[in-house]
Amino acid sequence: MLLDDLDGLLRVAVVSLLAYAAMVLVLRIAGKRSLAKLNAFDLVVTVALGSTLATVLLSKDVALGEGVLAFAALASLQWLVSRISISSAWFRTLVRAEPRLLLENGEYRRGAMAQERVTASEIDAAVRNAGHGRLEAVAAVVLETDGSMSVIARGADDELTALRSVER
Repeated sequence: MLLDDLDGLLRVAVVSLLAYAAMVLVLRIAGKRSLAKLNAFDLVVTVALGSTLATVLLSKDVALGEGVLAFAALASLQWLVSRISISSAWFRTLVRAEPRLLLENGEYRRGAMAQERVTASEIDAAVRNAGHGRLEAVAAVVLETDGSMSVIARGADDELTALRSVER
């Protein structure tokens, strides 16, 4: 069936507008981090917000007020987790992954690759995407907390201070 009735369409149209406005407001209050995919927890919150929005829009069993409360609760939980992560190293390691060194001085770090389930061809692709044709031209490839790979080129400066927080 294409549609049940015009009331259902009108409900979806009105609730969509109001829920969207409420979500934008909650996200603006929560800050930029609410939409960042910096770690697994941030990704889960982003997906949960999308799922909540879809439920509010399409389910007659969920009132708009309940959906707005769910948006606010998710944003508040994310704020609380990030706040606790700043002050507690133990909690930070519980909810956040550490960046991982996958290639160093042109050499694959096979143990780290196996633990992170990353193949040599994926590292090679990241190196090529960074504009390098040779692994030897690369000082390091780091698997970041968001799943992306950072490629650090060799330079005149041998001290790679940006790798201080990277798990070796």
